Amino acid sequence: MFLLKAKLTNMRILFLPANCLFLVFCFFSVQLHPQTIESYLSPAFPSELTVSKDGKTLAWVFNDKGSRNVYVSNDKGENVKQITNYIGDDGMEIHDLVFAGDQILFVRGNAPNNRGETANPALLQTSTERVIYIIRQTGNGLRKICNGASPKVSPDEKTIAFISGGQIWTASVTDSARPVKLFSSRGGQGDIRWSPDGKTIAFVSNRGDHSFIGLYDFTNRSVHFIETSVDQDISPTWSDDGNLLAYIRIPNIHDQLPFVPVREANPWSIRYYDMKTGVAREIWKASAGRGSVFVDDLPVAESFLWWSGKQIIFPYEKEGWLHLYALNTDNGNVRLLTAGEGEVENVELSRDKQILYYTTNIGDINRRHLWQVNVSNGKTDQLTKGDGIEWSPVATENGLAFFHSSATKPAWPGILRNGSIEEIAPGLFPKDYPSTLVQPQAVSITAKDGMKVTGDLFLPPNYKTNEKHPALIFLHGGSRRQMLLGFHYSNYYSNAYALNQYFASRGYIVLALNYRSGIGYGLNFREAINYGAAGASEVNDLVGAGLYLQKRPDVDKNKIALWGGSYGGYLTAHGLAQAPEIFAAGVDIHGVHNWNDEIPTFAAWYDYAKFPQMAKIALQSSPVSYVKKWKAPVLLIHGDDDRNVPFSESVNIAETLRKQGVHVEQLIFPDEVHSFLLYTNWVKAYNATFDFIDRQLKKR
Repeated sequence: MFLLKAKLTNMRILFLPANCLFLVFCFFSVQLHPQTIESYLSPAFPSELTVSKDGKTLAWVFNDKGSRNVYVSNDKGENVKQITNYIGDDGMEIHDLVFAGDQILFVRGNAPNNRGETANPALLQTSTERVIYIIRQTGNGLRKICNGASPKVSPDEKTIAFISGGQIWTASVTDSARPVKLFSSRGGQGDIRWSPDGKTIAFVSNRGDHSFIGLYDFTNRSVHFIETSVDQDISPTWSDDGNLLAYIRIPNIHDQLPFVPVREANPWSIRYYDMKTGVAREIWKASAGRGSVFVDDLPVAESFLWWSGKQIIFPYEKEGWLHLYALNTDNGNVRLLTAGEGEVENVELSRDKQILYYTTNIGDINRRHLWQVNVSNGKTDQLTKGDGIEWSPVATENGLAFFHSSATKPAWPGILRNGSIEEIAPGLFPKDYPSTLVQPQAVSITAKDGMKVTGDLFLPPNYKTNEKHPALIFLHGGSRRQMLLGFHYSNYYSNAYALNQYFASRGYIVLALNYRSGIGYGLNFREAINYGAAGASEVNDLVGAGLYLQKRPDVDKNKIALWGGSYGGYLTAHGLAQAPEIFAAGVDIHGVHNWNDEIPTFAAWYDYAKFPQMAKIALQSSPVSYVKKWKAPVLLIHGDDDRNVPFSESVNIAETLRKQGVHVEQLIFPDEVHSFLLYTNWVKAYNATFDFIDRQLKKR
C-alpha cells in the first residue's frame, strides 16, 4: 500500500525513510523494465509449412514454449485448427510433415546419438525414439504407424516409404497392416523419391566416402544401383513422365577437412538415367574454377534439381553467387534465371511447374524476400519487399503461403493476397509481446587485416548520444549463417535475436557480427582465405568489431563483452584469448576450442596423428593455442548430449582456464543436445547469459 501511494504521489518519495529507498528503487526498476527474457521468447515458432496435393489445405508446426503441435488451415489461411494436443515442454520434436489425402503424416521424437541413444533432456520415462504418426485433417483418428523417419507418400497417397534403421520400409496409409522392409543394403539409405507411376522408388545409398543412386522395382521386388562410382551421387529427381531420372555427381575431395575454404575442385555434374534403355550419361558439367564446387550446405531446398517439362533447374555458383539455372535436356543449353548480387534459398516449384518461387537477398542483402521466375521466358518478379523478412514459400491452389518476420515481430505464418501480407492465425500471437524492440541498422566494419564486413547494430530504445553504454558483440554459429535486420528464419537464431533485443532494452549497444565464412555475401566471402581450421582469419573481423565499438563515443570502451554459440562460442573464446585488452567478459555456449577434437565429429576419417601438417595448422587456428593470454571471466554453457560439439570441449577449456586463475562459471544441461530441445533450457541459458555479462561489466 505504501508503494502504491509513492507511485501516485511523487513528492512523498522525498520523505521516505532511508531503509525504504531500496524498495522504491526496485519498484521503479520493474516499471522501467517490465519485460523479461521469457516474454521476448514467448511467441510460438512456426516450421514445417506444407500444402496438400490439391493445394487447398495448409499445415505447419507451432513450437509454443516447448509444446509442439500440428496446425491446419484452408489455402486462404482461414479456419485455423490445432489438430494434435501435445502438452508440456517435453523436448519432443515434430517434423517431416506431409499430406496423404485427407490425412497428415508427421514424425514425433528425437534422433539418436552415435551410441544409439535418443535425446531425452526432459528425462521422460517413456521412449523418445522417432515415430511416424498419421492423423486426419479434422484432428481425429491419430494412429501410430511405425518407428522411423522421412516418410514419403506414393502418388496415389495410399502408401508411404520411410527410413528405419538405415533401410527403406513401406506402410499403408489406409489400414494398420504391418510395415514391410523392402530390402537390406549396406550403408544408410535416404532421399526417397517415388516415380510418377508409383512403381519404382529412387533413393540414395550413402557409403561414407561415396554414394550410389538406387532403384527399387515394386513389380519384381528387385533393387539395383545405377552407374556406380567412387563419387557422391545425390538428389535423384524424376522427369514428369517418369522416363528419366536426373541426379548430381560430386567428385570426392581427398583429405579435405571441414571448416576450411574450398573455392575450386574437380567439377560436379548433372547426369540422367534412361529407364527404358538402362543407359546413364552426363548431360551437363560445371566449368573449372568458380562454381566447380557443389554447394550442399546452404538452405536451398529438400532437392537440388527440379524438372519443368524438358528443362532441369539447378543451383550453380558460376557468377560467384548461388543462383538458379535452366538446362535444356534436348540441346544442353543453359540459361541463368536469377541474376543479381544475392543468394537463392527455399526453392518451390509451382503446381503447374512453370513458376519457381524462391527466397533471396538480391536487392536487400541483409534481409530475405520472396521472388518468382517464369521458367519458360526467364521473367522475374519480386513478390515481397520492405523492412520485413519472408521465407519458405508454399504454392497453394490460389496463392502463396510462407513465413515472415520483422525487426520487432518474430516468425509467423502469412499469406500473400493482392500484393500484401495477411497474417494467419493472428489471434494466437501474444497480445502482451514487448513493444520496445528496436530496428537494427547495418554498419560496415573494417577487420584487423583491412577486409570489410558488416554487422547489425542495436541501439537502446532510450538511446542518448551523449551517454556511454556497455556494449556486446554477438557471434553466430555455423559458420554458414547470416544474421539479418530482423528475427531470423531459424529458431536458434530467432532466439538469439530476441536476446540481443533484450540486451538493447537494458541499455546495451549490441553488434551482431556477420564475419567472413558466413553466407549471404557470395562465394569468396563464404570461402574466405584461411578461415576456420585453415588459419582462423575470421578472428580479424572480431578484433575489428571490438575496435569499432571502442572508437564509438557512445560506448564505454572498458565494458565490451562477447557471446555466441557453437562457432560463435569458438569465436568468443578466440576473442577472450587473443584480445584481452578489448573484451572484458564472454559467454561461450557449446563452443569449439580445439579443431583437432572437433573435426572428427564431421569427418570420421580424420586422425590428427596421421595428418601432422593439417593438425598443426588446425591447432594454431584454435583458441587453445592462445589461452595463456586469456584473463577475462567466462560463462560456459553446454548440453552433455551435444552431437555437434563434443562436451569435452567445455570440460577441457574449463580445466585449462582454472589452472591459470581465470574466473569460470558454468551452466550444464543433462541430456541436452546442441540446439536445445527444452524451452526452459533456452530461458535458463539466456537469463544466465544476461546475468553473467551484466554482473561482470558492472564490476568494471
